[in-house]
Amino acid sequence: MKVIIIGGGWSGCAAAITAKKAGAEVHIFEKTDMLLGLGNIGGIMRNNGRFTAAEEIKALGAGDLINITDNMSLHKNLDFPGHKHAWLYDVNNIEPVVKRHLEEMDIKIHTVKRVVDIEKKNRKILGIYLCDGTYIKGDVFIETTGSTGPMGNCLRYGNGCSMCVLRCPSFGPRVSITKRAGLEDMKGERAEEIYGAYSGSCKLSKESLSEEIRNELNEKGVVILKVPIEDIDMDKLSKKVCQQYALKEFAENIILLDTGYAKLMTSYYPLDKLRKIKGLENAKYVDPYSGGKGNSIRYLSCAKRNNDLKVVGIDNLFCAGEKSGLFVGHTEAICTGSLAGHNAVRYLKGIRTLVLPKKTAIGDIISFANYRFLKKNDKKSRYTFSGSIYFERMKAIGLYTTDIDEINERISNLGLYGIFDNKLI
Repeated sequence: MKVIIIGGGWSGCAAAITAKKAGAEVHIFEKTDMLLGLGNIGGIMRNNGRFTAAEEIKALGAGDLINITDNMSLHKNLDFPGHKHAWLYDVNNIEPVVKRHLEEMDIKIHTVKRVVDIEKKNRKILGIYLCDGTYIKGDVFIETTGSTGPMGNCLRYGNGCSMCVLRCPSFGPRVSITKRAGLEDMKGERAEEIYGAYSGSCKLSKESLSEEIRNELNEKGVVILKVPIEDIDMDKLSKKVCQQYALKEFAENIILLDTGYAKLMTSYYPLDKLRKIKGLENAKYVDPYSGGKGNSIRYLSCAKRNNDLKVVGIDNLFCAGEKSGLFVGHTEAICTGSLAGHNAVRYLKGIRTLVLPKKTAIGDIISFANYRFLKKNDKKSRYTFSGSIYFERMKAIGLYTTDIDEINERISNLGLYGIFDNKLI
């Protein structure tokens, strides 16, 4: 039984792991030369409700990627404005470690292999076409292509191509598999009929910062610098993908986090203004390279799906990550990917697919995001365990906790402990 995953970001890697654990032959097709996508520039884990979700996915039997990010964390239990107990993994070294883990599981990884079209019969996908014309058959498909790019979207809805880590000019544009299947993609908005949202952070070269800031960043993991009053721009907060960071503190301050690079917690910041701040006189952007002007635009390609993450309208297509809704973050991608990979094999076996109960944070966010998007036509809210409306919901209904024993007991009482570790084939 052959599972084909289109997209090798966090959700694609997570889907591959659970599909492989369930016993399938698994292939990942990734258009660039690296796995993890935005995971190569992110680095933030376990902040706020993401701690709960991370421990839930471990209890469910799919903790592989959480364990890797934990082991590669440069700083643990870090607090910064609006966020508690964050862990920061090393973005410079994470990708090869994840890739080796997948290879050791005998997951077939195909990089620089852009999927551009599909063959479909009735309500089923039969195979995929690569950009070089190669045709590959499969039994079930999982789309984890994300919602960023191609360049035209960044030009239309942003400030132009920022030359980000996804590198569309080099490896070609993202192609929506759901659209190729004749389905309608949904778009998120940041204002009425203004589509998409800017990625939430940039990377600065540590070497370009003053020695004092470098030392503080390496030691404490976070540095907070005041923005000159004349340069404070509150309007920019509404443009961010990451509403959990759309707090006034992120407009009034430069907040730097140590993820191997200096992670600048703003979508973009004019370089001449950045260099006005003491210690940043020589600051240099690493990714996006045009971080003084703009950033990548996301949320322009979400699929209509059920709460088992099966795409509505195609019988053998599942989705995860940002393709499955207006989700924000690595943990959210890992959680949705893990469920999609497991359910893809359930589908192949003719077993009823799994919908995680709302008594779990993972099940609740998947259901809640779908309800808000499809039933309430809410295209502006974004969903993350770490902030904004969903973290408030987590706290209100009693799902947020950092008590690992409590989380394990929750999953055990639901009869789900280790379910993603079960071989089905």
